[in-house]
Amino acid sequence: MKRFFLLGTMIAAAVCTTQAGAQELTGTLKKIKDTGAITIGFRDSSVPFSYLDDNQKPVGFAMDICYKIVDAVKKELKNDKIEVKLNPVTSATRIPLIANGTVDLECGSTTNNADRQKQVAFTNTHFLTASRFVSKKAAKLDKIDDLKGKSVVSTSGTTNIKQLTEANAARNLGINVIPAKDHAEAFLMVETDRAVAFVMDDILLASLAAGARDPSAYVISKDAFSKAEPYGIMLRKDDAPFKKVVDAATAELYKSPEGAKIYDKWFTQKIPPKGLNLNVPMGAEQKKAFASPSDSPDPDAYAAN
Repeated sequence: MKRFFLLGTMIAAAVCTTQAGAQELTGTLKKIKDTGAITIGFRDSSVPFSYLDDNQKPVGFAMDICYKIVDAVKKELKNDKIEVKLNPVTSATRIPLIANGTVDLECGSTTNNADRQKQVAFTNTHFLTASRFVSKKAAKLDKIDDLKGKSVVSTSGTTNIKQLTEANAARNLGINVIPAKDHAEAFLMVETDRAVAFVMDDILLASLAAGARDPSAYVISKDAFSKAEPYGIMLRKDDAPFKKVVDAATAELYKSPEGAKIYDKWFTQKIPPKGLNLNVPMGAEQKKAFASPSDSPDPDAYAAN
């Protein structure tokens, strides 16, 4: 009789535990479990983070990271048949689509800052970008002070041209600041020697240089006009259980040898569709971001010692 009583108690406890587990599932994890699908928001031209290849398939550094997150969600929910849905987003739609539940993860090149954290959450930083300048190697320019008295271009209406103008005034450099209508026109001015340098986000400069007729003729400065700002994958705000799974997945990836391997795949090797090599090896700040994963929006949190 005692044996049957113990067995009954164990079965009842197991049932209660299962029911409690199901009841505790909330937010995005519950949505994914109930629908059997997770939706990834992708960008169509954010090279090399999230963009379309020749087959119109979303690929990129952030996409690879997001598929690792999907694997972690499948493991958490004990369901390897969860469907992955892909939904295009733009700069204007990415935050609303995360907030209204259309997209569960936004996988691209979105800057994690304090203002955006009022609307959405970010997982651990996957890239750091700063405002620098590209110039011809033959000009032998590397420091901001090397631009003194020269013509320098940046794209009109960007924070980059504002930073250039402010540095010009603060350091009394006498730079002739030239506004360009877009990035392509600005880079063309350097190609045709109408300007000695182009100030912009370093990763965008790298993609422009890689697409030049002679990529080896250009160099990106080490000196920067801004601190390194973090890019992060977005998810819904105030969804702690889902964020815990996403944070754990990205931290595990970044700290593993696979994190550096995925980085090299997109930043130091030929990438589709044109076989461009951005040639951007992992710097000290990026290595620190991977070694000690953080979702901080503060650029100072990523400064290398």
